[in-house]
Amino acid sequence: MKRTSTRLTRINDEIARVTADVIRSEMSDPRIGSVVSVMRAESTSDLKFCKIWVSVLGDKEKQDDTMKALKSGSGFIRRRIAEIINLRVTPEITFHFDDSIEHGMRMRKLIDEVNRGTNN
Repeated sequence: MKRTSTRLTRINDEIARVTADVIRSEMSDPRIGSVVSVMRAESTSDLKFCKIWVSVLGDKEKQDDTMKALKSGSGFIRRRIAEIINLRVTPEITFHFDDSIEHGMRMRKLIDEVNRGTNN
């Protein structure tokens, strides 16, 4: 596993925070779901590329629509990142779906079912 520098970690955290703010308050695309969470950002060490992992609660169609809207709005989001964060190079961003929240909810439901079964 690669070791990430402290500087790159801070930049990734700031990119994730700014992206979440932009999606929540500045994007007006109706395809974007009401519950979109930016989970993390992963930039390359030269800051040319950045993968942004997002979680979308809702059905599969809503998730697909939100990912399409984010992909089409990536230029706008990149421009806003460049305006807000003072970096020499603003990375090209790509959005990736993260289903960890849904997975956690499914696991919680299964654990609750098992616990109910043992209490009877």
